[in-house]
Amino acid sequence: MTTPLPISLFPFLLLIPAICFTICHANSNLLCIQSEREALLKFKNHLIDPSNRLSSWVEGGDCCEWTGVVCHNSTGHVKQLHLAASLSDPDGFATYAEREAYYNSRLGGKINPSLLELKHLSSLDLSYNDFSSIHIPKFFGLLESLTYLNLSRAGFDGEIPHNLGNLSKLQYLDLGRNDLRSKSLQWVSGLSSLQYLDLSYLHLFEATDWVQVTFKLPSLLELHLSACGLEDDPSFNSINSSKSLVVLDLSLNFFSSVPKSIFSLHGLVSIDLNDHYLEGPIPDYFGNISFLEVLDLNRNHLNSSIPNSLYSLNRLQFLSLRENQLQGTISSAIGNLSSVTHLDLSDNQLNGQIPWSIGELSSLKLFNVSKNQLNGQIPLSIGQLSSLEVFDVSENQLNGTFPLSFGRLESLETLDCGYNLLEGVVSETHFSNLARLTTLAASHNRLRFEPNSSWIPPFQCEWIELGPWHLGPKFPQWLKFQKNLSYLDISHAGISDVMPTWFLNLPTQFEYLNLSSNQLRGEISYLNVRYIVDLSSNRFIGPLPRVFPTLELLMLSNNSFSGSLFELLCNSSSWKSTAVLYIDKNLISGDIPDCWNHWQDLFLLNLGSNNLTGKIPPSLWHLNLVMLNLSKQYNLSNIVILSLRSNNFDGHIPHKICDLQFPQNLDLAHNNLSGVIPKCFNNLRAMATINKTNNLVLAGFYSAFPDFVFFDDFILKALLVLKGREDEYGSTLGLVTSMDLSANSLTGEIPKEIGSLAGLLSLNFSGNLLTGNIPDSIGNMELMESLDLSMNRLNGEIPPSFSNLNFFNHFNVSYNNLTGQIPTSTQLQSFENLSYMGNHLCGPPLTKNCTSKGISIDVANNGSSREGSKVNWLYVCIVLGFVMGFWGVMAPLFFIRSWRHAYYRKLDHVGRKLCVSWATMGM
Repeated sequence: MTTPLPISLFPFLLLIPAICFTICHANSNLLCIQSEREALLKFKNHLIDPSNRLSSWVEGGDCCEWTGVVCHNSTGHVKQLHLAASLSDPDGFATYAEREAYYNSRLGGKINPSLLELKHLSSLDLSYNDFSSIHIPKFFGLLESLTYLNLSRAGFDGEIPHNLGNLSKLQYLDLGRNDLRSKSLQWVSGLSSLQYLDLSYLHLFEATDWVQVTFKLPSLLELHLSACGLEDDPSFNSINSSKSLVVLDLSLNFFSSVPKSIFSLHGLVSIDLNDHYLEGPIPDYFGNISFLEVLDLNRNHLNSSIPNSLYSLNRLQFLSLRENQLQGTISSAIGNLSSVTHLDLSDNQLNGQIPWSIGELSSLKLFNVSKNQLNGQIPLSIGQLSSLEVFDVSENQLNGTFPLSFGRLESLETLDCGYNLLEGVVSETHFSNLARLTTLAASHNRLRFEPNSSWIPPFQCEWIELGPWHLGPKFPQWLKFQKNLSYLDISHAGISDVMPTWFLNLPTQFEYLNLSSNQLRGEISYLNVRYIVDLSSNRFIGPLPRVFPTLELLMLSNNSFSGSLFELLCNSSSWKSTAVLYIDKNLISGDIPDCWNHWQDLFLLNLGSNNLTGKIPPSLWHLNLVMLNLSKQYNLSNIVILSLRSNNFDGHIPHKICDLQFPQNLDLAHNNLSGVIPKCFNNLRAMATINKTNNLVLAGFYSAFPDFVFFDDFILKALLVLKGREDEYGSTLGLVTSMDLSANSLTGEIPKEIGSLAGLLSLNFSGNLLTGNIPDSIGNMELMESLDLSMNRLNGEIPPSFSNLNFFNHFNVSYNNLTGQIPTSTQLQSFENLSYMGNHLCGPPLTKNCTSKGISIDVANNGSSREGSKVNWLYVCIVLGFVMGFWGVMAPLFFIRSWRHAYYRKLDHVGRKLCVSWATMGM
């Protein structure tokens, strides 16, 4: 007999089902399987996680709720691991902060085999991480359930494990952009279910079987083998290719012709063959691929006209043929590309006009025909392109006016018609509906912009490039409303005005500001510009402005800035990014401060034509400069152009110059330098080399500053005085070697070591106090084009070796104490007498013949001797006349008072008679 429970226990019995239900319900929410949770924790423990991305991965938690983990809804098995560090290309990050955040979020370390415990894992994504110290683990080939594997940009290196070919269920494989290699792709043939394969940027140049393997995968839809080192393969023209392939990317390889097998793939939707060495005409066969939507052939050597077959591809959405050598005209049949949204024909040799039928491309978003030879007017039909976002016709020969139809392009974001022959007046009507415009580039045309003074633009531009439009004479007031502006070029714009305060206080920070070659005036205290400033050739006054610490290029040349360099150089931020500093042709005075240790990135320095004094400070010699111009400066061991021209520097030429390895141009002219010319100049190796390269200066700049912003907008230039005149050298600067020490007070002899500088084209030592003979070794400088030794105290003969200098086109040894016969050579006899005057030289081209002893005889005086031992009676008469005139007439006037008074009374009497005579004649 069962004893009944006490009534008092009934409430507790009623709680038991509730407690059980709560516990069971809680366990039902915990999907994660314990063995798989432990496997994931082991995996985490071997990773390096600098940003603590996996902070949710903790003991006892529900792994199905962890970051990057996806479980099956009913079974709780882990089926996906999504641990990519970024979903976007890190090269495309807009800011430094975004890039840093990406790099900090990358996982690293080792990959634990505990992942093998995840028997149901079908998707694994470790892309964009940093496993740079390890190979792809071989155990990945044992993850039999994988259908998706993405290891792209994850830093893996070494050989690709061939057992990845065991993953027969794999549909998606991306190993791209790692430092991986494979001598054979035979392992890929085992991936029978593969639909997507990306091996881009891997080292596959030894994998000669890549065609046979990849093109026979039965299910493959997309194949990406960009930048794998692939070359022409004859088997590519006969392979029985997969009929399923839709996307083919073979870009950035080494093909010289388009593989014919491609044209049997009638189902292709996208073909990318950009950046190869493809030659000859564009094959007509592309017209047979009727489903084609994307065709990219840019950056090749294709040299035909655009075949008509391309114009028949009415499904084509993306067509890029830029950077080839295409010729001929753009056919009006281009209007048949009714689906095209992206059309890029830029950087070719196309001519003729832009066809009117361009207005029929109703879906067009990008139209780029820049850098061709197109002429005629911009067709008004472009006003029909309501979807157009980018219109670029820059660098052609287009003429006519700025079309009013631009004003109808409501979707337009970029308008670039710069470097053409457009002319006429532009008004605010041209921009009436361009509310989305962010880039307005139309520089180097003959256009005049005349908006109403109260005009408020409908757009907020980030980039405005209108130099040299005529925008003046007042500073453009409409710029006041541009709040997002980062790039502004209104150089050569005819502006003659005081720099407005509102412009200097705009809320935006410029990246690039070019106001050069106007007549702007006033003072500038601070420049809020991140990278490049060009205020040269204006009328700015006052002290030099303070600048932003990240500034890379500062050009203030040809103004009236005054004061010292101290505030700019020494009281700025402790970190300087400036690579180019030009402050020449101003009124800067005082010494050069010794605080260049803050400017270690400086590459080109120009302080020339100011009023600087003193000596070069020690810290300046430790910079990493390529051009020092104090008319310009390099570390000085790397310097190519060293110019201290036209200042007031004194002292001797520093022997540190002899430590320079690469100087091509040394200009110390027009200073107060004294002492001797250093013999160690023969160490200047770039002046000694005969084989010159025009890329030395620019190559040095690119190697030192590979990320230099807007470098293409800055042309490296230098003013060099060669052949007696000052010229600006730009694109040919690397071919010029010169040395100019003229207009100083240098003494002593010209060192014979100068003759070892066999690559020197121009040498100027004129206007000094040099003595001794001209070194015979200069005759060894056979490339010499210009030599000026005038106005010194040189003696002896012109060396006979000068007859070897066959490239002379400028020569001057005038006003020295040279004697003897001028050496006979075609060049030396071709110069005028002015090149030799002020010496005691004889022989052609002079009229003074030489005796057998080399003594001059003046042919014009019937052969009268000019020997030094004979008396020159002309000079004797002149001296005697002076002596007699002075001591016979002038001396008594000084020493005998009565004679002096009588003389002046006589002058006064004669003067009075002349005045009376003139007055009488006037009546």
